[in-house]
Parts: sequence; C-alpha cells; structure tokens
Amino acid sequence: MTRAAWPPALASLLVAMALAMAACAVDRTGADRSKSVIILGIDGLDPRLLERFMEDGRLPNFARLAATGDTADLETSMPPLSPVAWSSFITGLDPGGHAIFDFLHRDPETLLPYDAIYQVAEPGRSLNVGPWVLPLSGGAVEPLRQGRAFWELLEEAGVETTVFKMPVNFPPVETGGRSLSGMGTPDLRGTHGTFSFFTTRPPENANTISGGVVHRVEVVNDHVRATLVGPPNTFRRDAPDLRVDFDVFVDPDAPAAKVVLGDTELVLNEGEWSDWVGTRFEAVPFLASVSASARFYLQEVRPDFKLYVTPLQIDPADPALPISTPERWSRELTDTLGRFYTQELPEDTKAFSGGILSGREFWQQAQSIQAESRKALDHLLETFEGGLLFFYFSSVDQISHMLYRNMDGEHPFHVPDDQLIDGLRTVYEQMDDALGRVLEAADAETTVIVMSDHGFAPFSRGVNLNSWLVERGYVVLRPAVRRDEDIAFANVDWSQTTAYAVGLNGLYVNLRGREAHGIVAPGAAYDALVDRLERDLLAMRDARDGRQPVTLVYRTRRELHGAHVDAAPDIMVGYDRGYRSSWESPLGGFPREVFVDNRDPWSGDHAIDYRLVPGVLMTNQRITRERPALTDLTVAVLDEFGVAPLPEMVGQDCLAPR
Repeated sequence: MTRAAWPPALASLLVAMALAMAACAVDRTGADRSKSVIILGIDGLDPRLLERFMEDGRLPNFARLAATGDTADLETSMPPLSPVAWSSFITGLDPGGHAIFDFLHRDPETLLPYDAIYQVAEPGRSLNVGPWVLPLSGGAVEPLRQGRAFWELLEEAGVETTVFKMPVNFPPVETGGRSLSGMGTPDLRGTHGTFSFFTTRPPENANTISGGVVHRVEVVNDHVRATLVGPPNTFRRDAPDLRVDFDVFVDPDAPAAKVVLGDTELVLNEGEWSDWVGTRFEAVPFLASVSASARFYLQEVRPDFKLYVTPLQIDPADPALPISTPERWSRELTDTLGRFYTQELPEDTKAFSGGILSGREFWQQAQSIQAESRKALDHLLETFEGGLLFFYFSSVDQISHMLYRNMDGEHPFHVPDDQLIDGLRTVYEQMDDALGRVLEAADAETTVIVMSDHGFAPFSRGVNLNSWLVERGYVVLRPAVRRDEDIAFANVDWSQTTAYAVGLNGLYVNLRGREAHGIVAPGAAYDALVDRLERDLLAMRDARDGRQPVTLVYRTRRELHGAHVDAAPDIMVGYDRGYRSSWESPLGGFPREVFVDNRDPWSGDHAIDYRLVPGVLMTNQRITRERPALTDLTVAVLDEFGVAPLPEMVGQDCLAPR
C-alpha cells in the first residue's frame, strides 16, 4: 500500500504518533535540536595582539562582534600547550582528568619519551612465508586522551555535528557525526612531519636537521634520479622503508625543470610550488599498497640543484590510517576540495629553522595552507544546516612562532624584513575575513563563538632546566661525563638523583615505587623535596640581568583533579615572558649553560606561566563569568543545546542564554 492510498484517519494517526515520538525523544534527552552553534577555533590567537590590530582598524569583523556581543580573555591550561589546552576544551576536564600533560610523556620504567596523543599497538599474530610477514590480526592506533568528547554527548542527544581538524582527535572519536582529525595526525611515515630535500650541495647541518632528511643527488646530462622514502614495509621481515623513484629533467637553458613521478609530469620554474601529487608505495606486489600525496618546491636549478618535498601526507582520497568519521568523509571532502594537508600543523617550521626554507618561502607555504583552510570553511558553511560546526585554523599559531621576531621590534633578535614584518598582522586580517564569512552565514538565532587555546609571548632566552637541576644537586651525573653527548639521561646517576625534567614544562621527582630507579620516599620526604624545588625555582635568577625566569611553580597533586593525576609531572614550571625551556632540556640533555639565547626563527612561544598567555573568547552572547576558562566553554556549548555536562567536568556555563 502506497502512502497515497492510506485512509485519512490512518494517516492522521500516524502523523500524531510520529509527533509524539519526536516529543518523547526531546523530553528524553533534553536537547534542543533546532539550535545552531558555529565555533571558530583559532590556535594561538592572542588577546593583546587582537586588541592592538582592532584598535588599528585592521579587523572590522572582530570589532563588530565585540561591539554587538561580548569578549574576554579565556583562561588556558597549565601548561598552556596546545594538546593540553585543546584536550581540556574537548573533555571539560583538567589535565588530571584527560591525561595529556605535554607533547611528550615519559615511561617511568625506561625514562624514554613517547608521543602524548596516540600510540600504535603491536600487531597480533602473523604468518611468516619466506621474506614476507602476513598479519593474521592487525595492530591498531589508539588515542591516549581520556574523557569523552563533548560532541559525543551532543550526538547522543540527537544533535548533528561537524568537527573539522579538532586537535588531539587522532584517531578521530568514533561517532555518528562528521569529523576530520587535526593536531596529532602523523605524516605517512608516522612522524610529526619529515620533509625531503634533494640537492647537489648538502648544507653543513645536513645530518642534524630535525624534521627532515637531506638527500645528496647528482645532475648528470641535465637529469636527476631521486627516491621518495615512505613508511616501513611491515609485510617484510626486516621492515625496510618503502620507496618510489622519480626523475627530474633540468632545462638546459631556462631556470626550470620537469618532475616525473609515475604517470605524473609537472613542470616547475625556480621558486614555484607544485599542486598536490599523488603516488603509491607498493608493499606486496599486486596485493597491498599505500597511497600518499606531496607537494614539490623547486628552489634552485643552478649552480646548485635544490628540490624540497613536503612530508608525505596520509592521502585523504585513500587514507592509510583513520583520519575521519565516517571513513568516507575525507574522500568526499577530496572530491569537493581536492587533496589537502592531513598532517598536523603542516606549516614546515622545521625546514625554516633548519635553513632549508627561507622566511619568505615558509610564508608562501603557510599562505597556501591558509588558502586550503579557507576553502574548506567556505564549503562547510555553504552546506551547514544546523547543529554544531567546529572549524580549526592553525596559521596564527605557526606564524606567531616563526615570525614573532620579525613583527616585534623590541625582540632582542629582531629581523627586519619588508614582507615578513607584516606577516602576523596579515594572518589576523585573514582570520577577520573568515569571521566575516561566518557572520554572513549565521542567522540571528545562531550562536557564534571565536576561541583560542592560548595566547603568545616572545621567546628570546632558553632555560636548560636539567642543567640547572645539576647545578643545584638534584641531578647527579656520572664522573668524567661528556655533557655534550646528546643521549637522553644516559649519563645520570639515578642512585643520587632526586628530580629530573622531561618535556617543555614537566619536572618529575625520582619517586621510589614509581620510577625505575626511584630513591625519594613517598610522604614527608616527597613533600619536603617538592617544597625545596618550589623555593629554588622561584629564587632562580638569570645572571645576565637578574631577571626571574620562573614565575609559577604549579604543584599538580594540589591543583589537578581526576583519575590520572598520578601520571602527571610532579611540578609544572611556569616561565616568565621571554623565557621558555631550551631546545635540549626536554629530551634529557645537559648542556653546560643554564641560560642560552634563542636565535632560532622559532621566536614566539606560549610554554610559560599560563596566567601570562590567556586565549580569546568572543561571542555574540553575553559572557557571564569574569574569568572564563576553556573548561567553562565546554559546558557552555553543551548548555546551548540543553545537554547536561558530565559530573566529572570541572567547568561552569559561562554564556548567558539567548
């Protein structure tokens, strides 16, 4: 029987039953499914700089939203590191609840660092056939963040959600909504981003560059033969790296070259970036292969040949690892947007710091990433029909890190550059334009929220915290040790060491029963040691000018809540503006100097006292708390839809009802 043939009375009854069922669904969940909330998550948006650029008249849409809505500094996490802060927003928990304390954690048994965001479980059973290893049960990528994501609660209440590149969401939470993983997503090789640089003249630092591999090549009869190195081939006994060869044909007269990779040919001029190029790494002939994508940049043809290749991306058109929910969504986005960066924070700061890319070349790459993000935002706004839309921008954070010394004329290592001096202001203006597009798309009933996870400060002096611990007697090194050896904690005498530092802000007590070689007894001895550490850290002075580098000693057992406090560092060190952990100390290095100048292009930072680098909260609603925090915003977003927060969430609603 077709619907057209239903008797009128029966049709009326079915309609009434459907309405009653819908009403029961609303009553059961308490959710208002008619609501719309759009959140722009702008990593690193700083309230001081935002106010400065607004006063200059450069940000009309931010100014309009501030005038018609409300704005406040948004209290960040301690430490104010992106994975920690975004985890607090995602879960409504502090680090003691969500168990993310830094970019790195440490294994107390081995003291080896490991990635804080996810882990790869060992594969299960396998069958060995000659040189081949055939898995019978596979390993899995497992997130390490604890707690439930707020959009999980929304979806359970029937609210549609779209979450684009939320940090610390790799692999993405399995939900019924649409999501694409963000910060924490590795490149295809399983790293945080490893670029390739092919050249006839490797730089002096070729063997020490972090985040990239330099390949020496030769130009023979205007021809270069080179190889892209992919992930390990786990189908082979010795797991050799997968490889794909490619050719470059140098124009004998013009400053140009043709790159041939498989069936793809592209001609580039010097200083030109390619579009995305796809390729496949064959793991088992005719049976198993891995898809990848990359962009090529022809830096120089002669006298030296120089070709940069981005880190190999998990191809969104055919992902080798889970990057979206549903799995098909990354493919659908590729069909509409073309290929795009899937690696976390894809702006190649390591190539800039290592001298492979110049400041202007880094800026070009960052601008292409910004353009990709804006194209994605426009698409999602065009297709948004209600519920929650969260959209993430990385460019402000990464450009603030790398161009702070260009913008800040008072930075001790200021580098004037006519183009780069306005780079940071330009990206704020681009965020203003993106906000204008959101305000245009939002109707009068839509809640619009602009938020950032933290602000920014200059970074000109590095603190070798482990070296300071040696000076103060907390760390004891073996006699006749070579302190310049870059081996994490290899020369520590643990039988006499009471505390050590790992990561950007963490300081651990060598606690008996927790650490593999612990000597500090729990209880009174532990408390006395932490008291002494606090006094000594706050009394630390920079001999150059007498400044106090440490302004906060954050005692996690006293300040944090939740089931994972015992996994936290015992102290989080909060540095003053201008200071930060050195580059060597986080991984267990012991340089002889405690304080070092930071001359790296990475000249802005936020790994300091959280009170000094708040984020931004701006919305078209009234903010009801004087000092709202990230965890308050979590509760507020749930409340917008009438969804109750979980009992373990530590925040309070900070937005007035509309």
